[in-house]
Amino acid sequence: MSNLNNIKRGPIMFALIIGLFVAALNETLMGNALPELMKSFEVSAATVQWLSTAFMLVVGVLVPVTAILQQWFTTRKIFLSAMSLFFVGTVIAAVSPTFSVLLIGRIIQAIGTGMLLPLVMNVIMAIYPPEKRGGAMGTLGLVVMFAPAIGPTVSGLIVDGLSWRWLFYLVIPFALLSVMIGAAVLKNVSEVTKPRVDFLSIVLSTIGFGGIVYGFSSAGEHGWSEPAVIWTITAGSVALLLFVWRQLVLEQPVMDLRAFKYPTFALVAVLLFVLMMTFFSSAIMLPMFMQGVLMVTAFKSGLILLPGGIINGFMAPVSGKLFDKFGPRVLVIPGLVIAVISLWQFTRFDETTSTGFLVTIHIALMIGIALVMMPAQTAGLNQLPNHLHPHGTAILNTLQQVSGAIGTALYISIMSSGQKQYLSGASNPQAPEEMANGLAFGINNAFWFGVIIALVALVLSLFLRKGKSPEQEQSAG
Repeated sequence: MSNLNNIKRGPIMFALIIGLFVAALNETLMGNALPELMKSFEVSAATVQWLSTAFMLVVGVLVPVTAILQQWFTTRKIFLSAMSLFFVGTVIAAVSPTFSVLLIGRIIQAIGTGMLLPLVMNVIMAIYPPEKRGGAMGTLGLVVMFAPAIGPTVSGLIVDGLSWRWLFYLVIPFALLSVMIGAAVLKNVSEVTKPRVDFLSIVLSTIGFGGIVYGFSSAGEHGWSEPAVIWTITAGSVALLLFVWRQLVLEQPVMDLRAFKYPTFALVAVLLFVLMMTFFSSAIMLPMFMQGVLMVTAFKSGLILLPGGIINGFMAPVSGKLFDKFGPRVLVIPGLVIAVISLWQFTRFDETTSTGFLVTIHIALMIGIALVMMPAQTAGLNQLPNHLHPHGTAILNTLQQVSGAIGTALYISIMSSGQKQYLSGASNPQAPEEMANGLAFGINNAFWFGVIIALVALVLSLFLRKGKSPEQEQSAG
């Protein structure tokens, strides 16, 4: 392992950030292209949806395993393997002759992405001292938030003017560049201890997280009464309980849940789970509202969301620096107040809502989320001892994937039932105007749920403290 005091952080951060930017951009590039892919491969909406669902499913299943991977393999090996897999998946997707091959390409991309994000966060925790981690995590936040924000606009532009294959051609050179830079500059910053691997834990975590993500994603699409939905969520929940029990009795767990003994980390985990439900769900609800109620094109809806995404990205490093100076509470509490007010405004949207008002409220929500996301994560991870950092990052990243799937399913089902309720009382439910009004009513209901969730997060944030790790307390003492 390298001497971390003399390590050149700049080139390492550059290599990691390029890889992460490409992976994060790729997550949202598919959204606007789904209707085009349905035509191209002659598949239904339920089938094409698997390009997004399978991606989230694989990332959700893989992230828990990354904690053990980081103890078995060097930073350099994991990064180069992740980006090489991502590159291969992108090439397969770009040249895919059938939908099945395209789906295989997306799954291989997801394996690379699932390995990458926890690794990047763990490297930052390793190479930066606690007083500089806020700024470094803020830079990471810039990439994690900015890349997905421009995804829908870029994909709208490409799908309107070129073939959907350009969504993948565009990514190939960046993925290759990331592999080359990583090979040239990346140093090993983690300690390879090669602990015993408990394969039963890996099976239980795969069934647990996979079942829950798949079940909730399917519920959003097919409804809660579907037997497959009930059985997968039940099987996932039972497997997850067994996984938790097994981690607590093992001497060398795959995902060390003892991280939850540290109060700041435990609070942050719950806070982020609640917040990410709202973040992922609003990213799906708003384009639906714009395209189904305001009747704008996919490209224009991407453009409307772009300012909020860009500001959110640029706010991340600012909030990181402010965190280093003032700690988490000064940022997280005002951030959640802004998020609650913004979501309340979303409950009032209808067909008369102006584009300018929508842009303004979306920007406010994105500022609120930027003030919460990275400062809260950094505060939680800072309290953990060094040996728990890989497990802490794996726990937070897994919770974010799972909360995204659960939040989206809940929002979509609330929206659908609200829409049905409105149309059941309409004199002509088939009229386009009534359909749009029904959709607006359903989306308003879903955002009321978002307001309640954000209020829960706000109450939790009042208990947030700037935690210190045992190592920091020792050196202070």
